[in-house]
Amino acid sequence: MTSVSVLGIRHHGPGSARSVRHALERLRPGHVVIEGPPELDALVPLAGDPGLVPPVAGLVYDVEDPRHASFYPMAVFSPEWVALRWALENGAAVQFADLPAANRLAMDRAEGDEPDDAGDDAGGMRDAQPPDRPDVRIDPIGALAEAAGYDDPERWWEDAVEQRAVGDDALARFAAVRDAMAEFRAGFDDDDLDTRRLLEREAAMRKVIRKVVAGATEPVAVVCGAFHAPVLHPDDWPTATADNTRLRGLPKTKVAATWAPWTSGRLAHRSGYGAGVDAPRWYEHLFTVDEDVVAHWMVGAARMLRSHGHDASAAAAVEATRLAETLAALRGRPVAGLAEVTDAAVTVLGNGSEPTMRSIHDELLVGHALGTVPADTPLVPLARDLAAHQRSLRLKVSAEQKVVTLDLRQASQLARSVLFRRLHLLGIPWAIETSAGRTGGTFKEVWTLEWQPELTIAVIEASLFGTTIESAATAKAVDRATSADSLQQLATLVERCLVADLPAALAEVLTVMAERTALAPDQQALMAAVEPLARSVRYGDVRGTDTTAVAAVMDTVVTRVAIGLATACASLNDEAAAEMRPAIEAVDRGVGLVRDARLLGLWRDALAALPAGVHGGVAGSVTRILLDCGRLTIDEATRRLGRALSLVHAPGDTAAWLDGFLAGDVALLLHDPHVFGLIDAWLCDLDEQTFEDLLPLVRRTFSHFQPGERRQIGDLVGRGPNAVRATDDDDIDLDRAGPAMAKVADLLGLGGPRDGDR
Repeated sequence: MTSVSVLGIRHHGPGSARSVRHALERLRPGHVVIEGPPELDALVPLAGDPGLVPPVAGLVYDVEDPRHASFYPMAVFSPEWVALRWALENGAAVQFADLPAANRLAMDRAEGDEPDDAGDDAGGMRDAQPPDRPDVRIDPIGALAEAAGYDDPERWWEDAVEQRAVGDDALARFAAVRDAMAEFRAGFDDDDLDTRRLLEREAAMRKVIRKVVAGATEPVAVVCGAFHAPVLHPDDWPTATADNTRLRGLPKTKVAATWAPWTSGRLAHRSGYGAGVDAPRWYEHLFTVDEDVVAHWMVGAARMLRSHGHDASAAAAVEATRLAETLAALRGRPVAGLAEVTDAAVTVLGNGSEPTMRSIHDELLVGHALGTVPADTPLVPLARDLAAHQRSLRLKVSAEQKVVTLDLRQASQLARSVLFRRLHLLGIPWAIETSAGRTGGTFKEVWTLEWQPELTIAVIEASLFGTTIESAATAKAVDRATSADSLQQLATLVERCLVADLPAALAEVLTVMAERTALAPDQQALMAAVEPLARSVRYGDVRGTDTTAVAAVMDTVVTRVAIGLATACASLNDEAAAEMRPAIEAVDRGVGLVRDARLLGLWRDALAALPAGVHGGVAGSVTRILLDCGRLTIDEATRRLGRALSLVHAPGDTAAWLDGFLAGDVALLLHDPHVFGLIDAWLCDLDEQTFEDLLPLVRRTFSHFQPGERRQIGDLVGRGPNAVRATDDDDIDLDRAGPAMAKVADLLGLGGPRDGDR
């Protein structure tokens, strides 16, 4: 029988990777079997392409439901990657062995499990925890560490395996690991080791190995998680019939496989990856640097600190190296590990300050590496179209956050914005829009770009809607329109179609919205649609988009809102009034945006015609809106306030009216003596019990003001009722104010006073 050598490793272990390389050099196998689903076999030829640069992941996904997928990550220091590359460079055949992803994904979906990154922990034991036996803790690394006198399993594994020098004893070490795992597994029966998933996986692995061995004339090497090693060696195989019986009848689904870029951040434990490591960049350093490992690391750390503005000299790097090696000797470790290096760096390079080192923690220990895949990697058409857009628009794909500022007056910048918005519509959040600041204007956008591996799945899922970004986004928008629950959702979708430059989708969405508008019985649903429609009409010209059809729909919506406003505001209780107030304010903002005199007049007439008996909160808010837009004089607004504060009204209704009236700018309260005096007198005339009852509502009203504004109100109260003085026209110096007023008017597009105007 052909000889079979089983190399039990730790996933993403640099020491394991070195040992695998040395063992393969000594064995010179003709066949290399690697733990992983057999669907990855189709990706093996691409592994020899120089364009495939780790970290990368084999991605296997359910063709019918791409959300169900598994990643199989590989870094440059992963033993699986080392074995794969060695086989390709030395002409050895490569097969992957594990439970097929077609079965695994079908089983996960049937059981309702969430999609997850594939991969086991240090020895391949992730599936070995018995769900119904909480008293059984299957942790071979922990047990072996305890036997060796270690209280930290990770530290023992690093000392015993990862950081040991390797050479001709690599095979002996793998044999020792296999024997240790066999001894450990002997203490458990099949029920303890998970009656289903783990044993199915190992049966599937043996099935592949049997097939390889049957046709092999040269040695076979098997690279797998250490926990699986004992049962994958031919000496411990059960019968083929037993394995086939265990695998018979498993559910199956249609899957596809491809290579996907991975990131160093997603190799870390903190990302939630089951086989992750604490410091991927440190592990890569351990694997790639052969001599003076700690010294090179400290030099890099010092350089990085200096780039962040900290003082870290070359002499300090030398001292930190000596301290790390001394700590390793004191702690009885064969070489300095991550703990010693970190402690030494904090003490010497960081001058004892942990926050100093924490400022470079992610960059130093995790890194921002993003792998690449060859151009001919099997991709869905949508992914190819996205890659073409990224190249043509000169958008670099990176795992590191990057802020991009766009000026929409430039064609290339506008094209970038359109791409970002189409991707967002497709559920591919590569770019997230952030605030452009107060000076941004309508021509400026700011986006934060960060590529995460999960976006690959999002692209595949979105490909169900089309083969190009534009066609997929169009189909997705139409699909959302038909399933929208409200007019507000449709209005928001109209806005998103406009800014994403999807005219075909926009026409379909507007058709659906027009039909829904004609039948909508809910006045607030119509009101909620006004503001997003208004934004679409108002800012469509920035992108050169024809908004005529949107304006027509908005005209219909605003007309219906104005006609039905009085009925909608009748007989409102406190809860309904609390919903109506922001709805009215949103409509007013929207109508004000479009600068349509007819619509504006129609809406403001509807506000002015509201009967006196509407809920106090709504009446106060409407009064303030009419005052701010000039439909009410200050004298008329003051008379309304006086009537609202009269004793004929219940205190609660009065407080609600006041809350709506004061919801705007505080200037009215600070600079109008009549308004200030009326409110001050009303509060002073309340009896103690009523005041205590109304205090929460009054406090909420004044909490909307800034702290400085509240202090000004307090100062005025302290100075007495005559503290607020009206400003006479004689106090205004028009000669000095004229230029400033003209500039403000120009900025607002209102024309305004010119030189000599008074």
